[in-house]
This record gives sequence, structure tokens and C-alpha cells, in this order.
Amino acid sequence: MKKNILFIALAATVLMSSCASKKDLVACQTENKSLTASLQSAREDLAAKNARVQSLEEQLAAQKYAMAEQKKLVTNLQNSLDKSLNNASQNNVSIEKLVDQINESNLYIRHLVEVKSKSDSLNMVLTNNLTRSLSKEEMKEVDVQVLKGVVYISLADNMLYKSGSYEINERGAQTLSKIAKIITDYSNYDVLIEGNTDDVPISKTNIRNNWDLSCLRASSVAQVLQTKYGVDPKRLTAGGRGEYNPIESNDTEAGKQRNRRTQIIITPKLDEFMDLIGKAPESK
Repeated sequence: MKKNILFIALAATVLMSSCASKKDLVACQTENKSLTASLQSAREDLAAKNARVQSLEEQLAAQKYAMAEQKKLVTNLQNSLDKSLNNASQNNVSIEKLVDQINESNLYIRHLVEVKSKSDSLNMVLTNNLTRSLSKEEMKEVDVQVLKGVVYISLADNMLYKSGSYEINERGAQTLSKIAKIITDYSNYDVLIEGNTDDVPISKTNIRNNWDLSCLRASSVAQVLQTKYGVDPKRLTAGGRGEYNPIESNDTEAGKQRNRRTQIIITPKLDEFMDLIGKAPESK
């Protein structure tokens, strides 16, 4: 009898110990899952921020380039004025006429700087509004840059299209709805949609090659912007560049993935912009 009681007590102790161990194990597994999820979220957040930093660095480099070009323009004009002054002194040109020429040149320089500054400011506001409207997940596959006064929105093919197709998927449509809102708000800009592929050959019933695929994908984006989100089709141009505009080598899978993209290029209306630059400033 005593042996039986001892055995039962021992078994109960082992059982309780086993239950406690299982509870500890479950608790550890739950905590591990939570920590893993937090780590993954932190990594994704860091990747998105790194992409944003890279984009801002590229924009800063573009701004520095633009400023350097402006300085070149001013230097060239100053050299031209110095030459005119020298010629005037040699040819006895009236001081009044020379002063008028200098004033006109200064007005034109100021005009060009104002036009460039206005364009840059609008583009930066447009870019900031767009990036704020995109989610953290979308920013991983959408790259926004401003280069030489033009806004480039580059979208990965796997976020826009169904696999091996030019049909827009649901996730891509949601992202395009946000881009369409920005495009609609900035009515003085034209929009070029440009399809790009990697160099892997494709041949389907209705797609002969990568030229076809890139054009069909660009056209799909243009039609979604028009029919679903109300963008004026007169502002849209769709075109494809096939595999001939790579940004990375196609020798790696990562390179191919970057090359498979659709770019939405937003520019000031060319005719209005050229009229603004070509219009002489009014003399005061």
C-alpha cells in the first residue's frame, strides 16, 4: 500500500513537472514569435528608411548639379557682358546703351533662376505629398526621385501586374489610386508611363516579345489611371522600352527584378514650360 502511494505521488510530481515544462515551452514559443515579428517589422522599416535616404541623397545630388549648371550659365553670361563692355569701349558705344544691355541680361538671369526655383519647388511638394500618401509596404517597391526637374515614380512589376501578365492586380490598383490623386492635383503636369522588362525572352499568343509586353503594361497603367481614377487621357502617354533600358545588369536575379519596372514620369507641360522660359521678363 505504501509503495502504491509512493508511486502515485512520484507520478503526480512528474506529471506536474511535465505540465509546467510544456507551459514554459509554449510561453517561450509565443515570445519567440512576437520577437521574430518585431525584428522583421524593424528590418522592413529600416529598409524603407534606407530607400528613402538613398532617394533623398540622389535628389540632393541632382539639386547640386542644377545649381552648378546655373552657375555656369551666370558665368557665361558675365563673360559675354565683359566682352560686350570691352567691344563697347573700343567702338565708342554709348554708356546708356551698354547699361540697358546689362540690365536686360540681369533681368533674364533672374527670370531663369525664378523659373527653375518655381519648378523645383513644385516638384519637391509633389514628391513629398506622394511619399506621404504611400504606405510603408508600398515604399519598399516604389521609388520616387526628382532628376533635372522631372519626377520619376518607379514601380516594381510584381506589385503591379499578375504573374506573367499585363493585367493590373488589386495591390497595384490601390497604389495607382494614390498616384492618380497626386496627378489630378497637379493639372499642369503631363504624364508619361514607360514599361521596361528584363532580357528574358517571352512568347505568348498575344505577346510576341518584350517590346509588346512593355507597351501593353504601360498601356494598362494608363487605362487604369483614366477609367478607374479619372485622370485626363490627354495628359497621358504610354510607351514601352522593352529590355533596352536596364538600370542593373541582367546577369543576376536581383538585377533582372530591378529592370522589370514601370515608370510614371511627371513633367511640367512642355509647351507651357518653354513659353515661360522663352518669354522675356517685363522691364520695370
